[in-house]
Amino acid sequence: MIRNLLLGFSVLALADTAEADWALNMPKGVTELSLETYNLHMMVFWWCVAIGVAVFTVMIISLFRHRKSKGAQAATFSHSTTAEVIWTTIPVVILVLMAVPTAETMVRMEDSRNPDMTIVVTAHQWKWHYKYQDSNIEYYSSLARSSVEARRKGTDIDPYSVENYLLDVDNPVVVPSGAKIRLLFTSNDVIHAWWVKDLSIKKDAIPGIVNEAWFKTEQVGTYRGQCAELCGKDHGYMPIVVEVVEPEAYQAWVNSHDAGH
Repeated sequence: MIRNLLLGFSVLALADTAEADWALNMPKGVTELSLETYNLHMMVFWWCVAIGVAVFTVMIISLFRHRKSKGAQAATFSHSTTAEVIWTTIPVVILVLMAVPTAETMVRMEDSRNPDMTIVVTAHQWKWHYKYQDSNIEYYSSLARSSVEARRKGTDIDPYSVENYLLDVDNPVVVPSGAKIRLLFTSNDVIHAWWVKDLSIKKDAIPGIVNEAWFKTEQVGTYRGQCAELCGKDHGYMPIVVEVVEPEAYQAWVNSHDAGH
């Protein structure tokens, strides 16, 4: 019984957390916003470390100096106005120091005005549909055949032998580097979530609602993600692949796609 439970948890972990790489910290990503998000995360982290060190230092010193064996006597006063002002003012100052840069970054994250191109992302159980609003290109993106065959029950294929197992697709999103890409998210059935950590994007795709996000990166490469909302039995088999290419290569891809249709 216990063995079966452990096996079941292992399968779920492999399907739903294929993106995890055991990193101890969030990635810096490949966009300006992802780097800003990382810096905010580290700022808050170190504030929390400093607060923790200060609180535990005061607590340990107080316990040591005011222990019963040294004859310490409990104070008789009921409150201290000075102490209350100090422990109210300091947290307020810290919160303001955190809130100002956070608000600036959040405003930038929502500013999708004046994009170079717009892609409508529609979620389905269990695949993605992409429509480039500035051209006639649209297509479905599903789990790559190599992963589909490896995940089947009774197959002789070792999943670990499949490159990018559960993280590869048949038709990736292709965009040019240096361009501001606006993404409009919606869903055809249930709630999904489009998550690509290197682009610092994690947006829900909800039926009847359009959410939006944007990214811009100069770094050419392939960036992978997954659906991050439990959307049904094949939730773990709904990856996302974004290929950022040079503008010339993107135009060649557009021309070849138009020629093929």
